[in-house]
Amino acid sequence: MFIAADKEKNNIAEYILYIYQLEDLLRACNFDIAVVQKTIIQPQAKSEAFYNEATRWYEEIIREMQQRGIEKKGHLHRITEVFMELVYLHDTLLGVVKDEKYKTLYETAKAHISEFRQKSNLGQIHDLEVAFQALYMKLLLRLKKQDISSETEESFDHMRILLAYLSRSYHKMKKGEPLT
Repeated sequence: MFIAADKEKNNIAEYILYIYQLEDLLRACNFDIAVVQKTIIQPQAKSEAFYNEATRWYEEIIREMQQRGIEKKGHLHRITEVFMELVYLHDTLLGVVKDEKYKTLYETAKAHISEFRQKSNLGQIHDLEVAFQALYMKLLLRLKKQDISSETEESFDHMRILLAYLSRSYHKMKKGEPLT
């Protein structure tokens, strides 16, 4: 919960990937708070207050996932909202602000995004969501200690750089700072 708040404040792209991982973790625990307490909260609990606050936070996430019917797939509403803001910012950087650096990063990443979309059968979801799915897959591959080819690593890097720039722009937007 503290990690999520820090990532949301400082790096929105990492926040989204963190929540993707959290959603999958809760699914793996079958939304059982006792399992979450034993496997996730207890190992990092520094105090009873931390334990109780963490328990409440995980219970809230579990409740939201169950209420939204995303037990098998899908994302929390808070992620959907942030994602909509990122799509709006993406369109603004390209069409309104005409940020040349962002346009170049997007054009470079676009072929890699299209290739990942096709190989992963992602259909017609937004390019940014494809990029997030790709980076989440990279995270899962790293956790499983699976090798990633240099060509695939290069594709991931193009998407990572695009999302990093977008993330910095997002935080500027939230602070009311100029985007360029």
